[in-house]
Amino acid sequence: MKAIQLEKPGKFDLIQIPEATSPGPGEALVRVHRVGICGTDISGFLGKMPFYSYPRIPGHELGVEVLEVGSGVTQVQPGDRCSIEPYINNESSFASQRGSTNCCEDLKVLGVHIDGGMRPRFLVPARKLHPSESLTFEQLALVETLAIGCHAVNRGQAQAGENVLVIGAGPIGLSAIEFLRIAKSKITVLDVNQQRLDFCKHTMKVDHTVKFEAEGGSLSALQNLTDGHLYTLVVDATGNSKSMSNALNYVGHTGRLVYVGITTEEVHFPHPLMHRREMTLLASRNALPADFTRIIKLIQDGKIDTRPWITHRSSMESLIADFPSYTKPETGVIKAIVEIEG
Repeated sequence: MKAIQLEKPGKFDLIQIPEATSPGPGEALVRVHRVGICGTDISGFLGKMPFYSYPRIPGHELGVEVLEVGSGVTQVQPGDRCSIEPYINNESSFASQRGSTNCCEDLKVLGVHIDGGMRPRFLVPARKLHPSESLTFEQLALVETLAIGCHAVNRGQAQAGENVLVIGAGPIGLSAIEFLRIAKSKITVLDVNQQRLDFCKHTMKVDHTVKFEAEGGSLSALQNLTDGHLYTLVVDATGNSKSMSNALNYVGHTGRLVYVGITTEEVHFPHPLMHRREMTLLASRNALPADFTRIIKLIQDGKIDTRPWITHRSSMESLIADFPSYTKPETGVIKAIVEIEG
């Protein structure tokens, strides 16, 4: 069967791979229908993702159909439509035993450390499948993106009425915005791209948007929005080391800063600034099983509308030609979806 493989940074190939085998105990054979393109895929293509290994079949935002299940599998059955939780953890690891299945010592993420879903069929641990009777495959493919923002907002413990700043209005920033909205926080979005800011203002209905300006212009604008106190929660979703280093300047006294984007470069900041304001610095990696369950229900209940997110589409045949444009914010990409034939 056909598959898309990222051979090395900047080089995709359409390859032939063996057909998937029948599932063993605890496994399920799934048919991939839709794959979302996310920042991790783009960073892998650009050679900027520190956890990525090559060559790799990408794809971890997945809407799939269960074809067959192995022995001992009871939570899903053939015909179920599912989202995949792509974080394949060691259940006996220290972190997993503490409930942190998202960041265990032996974690293997589909499409990053091990081959992912840019292929028609493959085997997955059945425990990583989250079914829905009503969601479409495209909606299911967006659950993982939303889960990243959900986990980051949970890490930051966002409160109702709290001034929260989201830096970076790409898909991960937008997913954080969804859950800050649900938390009833007062949301400001900071980005360099006016088109993305307009999407946040008019489609996401955030309270404020600010276009980044060098030389302190952004800081002044943000202070004006918070009566000079700045933000008690800042979520940096850029994956840009300069932005991440600068983000502390926007955190107010007793505030929290969550890094949800990731960079291969060093992040620098003056410790006295962090110490004086007694900030809390948090990392947010992946998401937890409960996040997937919660998000599926929120979409089913109409509390999250995924339709405005999908701005671009590709087939397996066209993806190699289309993908470079998805790395460029000026092309207006919010979320690209790939339809998997086969």
